[in-house]
Amino acid sequence: MLISDEYRTLNSSLHAGGSYGRKGDKWTAKVSELIDCFEPTTILDYGCGQGALGKALNRDISEYDPAIPEKSALPEPADMVVCTDVLEHIEPVCLDDVLDHLRDLTKSVLFAVISTRPAAKFLADGRNAHLIVEGEAFWTEHLEKRFLIDQIQDHGKEFSAVLRAKNI
Repeated sequence: MLISDEYRTLNSSLHAGGSYGRKGDKWTAKVSELIDCFEPTTILDYGCGQGALGKALNRDISEYDPAIPEKSALPEPADMVVCTDVLEHIEPVCLDDVLDHLRDLTKSVLFAVISTRPAAKFLADGRNAHLIVEGEAFWTEHLEKRFLIDQIQDHGKEFSAVLRAKNI
């Protein structure tokens, strides 16, 4: 299971408010650098929110976000998958399924950014919006089961990872 119906509803409400899922363009420079390096023909923004990354890149990319009805169709695999500020929001019981889904969607490279601190926002049920607050070691252990780790960079309260598909 990638997301429960209850959690999808909670996230849909946050997205509908307009101030949630709007910072996908924060990593445009790094994503552009990776595009130049890996030359993907297809790109997927996994957990795209309001679609800021695609707009900032000014290129056609696929978008998936299960909490936004018009973006909730299961995506096709892509050469490059971008997943920024998403994994810490995943329900803990769904984490392995989501990571397996990312593995199955990534033909070549995954760029992920994961926050390691509590969020400033809260869900309507009172929980912090970051359901998984864990350090880099926790995430590395889960990621290296599914990907080859090219690079991990600490950014203070979050880190970025360039991950390669193991089937290469």
